[in-house]
Formats: sequence, structure tokens, C-alpha cells
Amino acid sequence: QVQLVESGGGLVQAGGSLRLSCAASRNIFSIRAMNWYRQAPEKPRKLVATITSGGSTDYVDSVKGRFTISRDNAKNMIYLQMNSLKPEDTAVYYCNAVVVDSSDSMYEYWGQGTPVTVSS
Repeated sequence: QVQLVESGGGLVQAGGSLRLSCAASRNIFSIRAMNWYRQAPEKPRKLVATITSGGSTDYVDSVKGRFTISRDNAKNMIYLQMNSLKPEDTAVYYCNAVVVDSSDSMYEYWGQGTPVTVSS
């Protein structure tokens, strides 16, 4: 199992920056992928950014060039640096871990979410 705790959300003006953090309860080196999702009010939860165990990253088109996902294996931390924030980035942001065990069974774990509000 993996417990995930997000932090760093808050209120920021459009054009500003925030850095979200996700603390994992265990070593993340072998976790298949760590992701940031977001859920805006009355909208479905959507994938924003992914970082694999090999360090590959991917982003939804709407945040490319503005958001950067990174990991610190020594600290068991995942980060999401968000720059040039827009009101449409307003959402609750969730950290997600995808774990694949030795029998190729896949498990997903979620944090409790951290709210981000971008004012215009």
C-alpha cells in the first residue's frame, strides 16, 4: 500500500505560480507511475501530468509549457510546479500512484486532494 498526502494548494492570481507536493509513505523508486489529476467543480477527474519510474513525463495539452512534474526518490516526493496559472486551472488536485506487483496486478492509490483556486 501507499499513502499519499498532497500539499501546496491555495489561492493565487492569474499568471501566478504554485508548487504542489505529494508525500508518499514508501519508496517511490519502483512505483510504475505517479500522476497528478485534477477535478474542477461538477466536472470529471482528469489526468494532468505523469512521471514514470524511468523519469519519462507527459502532460495534458492544456498545461504543456506551464506545468512541470518531477520526483525526488530520496525523499519519496512528487511535485507539480504550476506557472502562468489561469482561472481554468481551478480545481482540486490529486496525487495518484500506480503500483504493479510481481504478479502484474495493478493497484491505484489516491491522496485526499489539495484545492487550487486561480482568480482572474
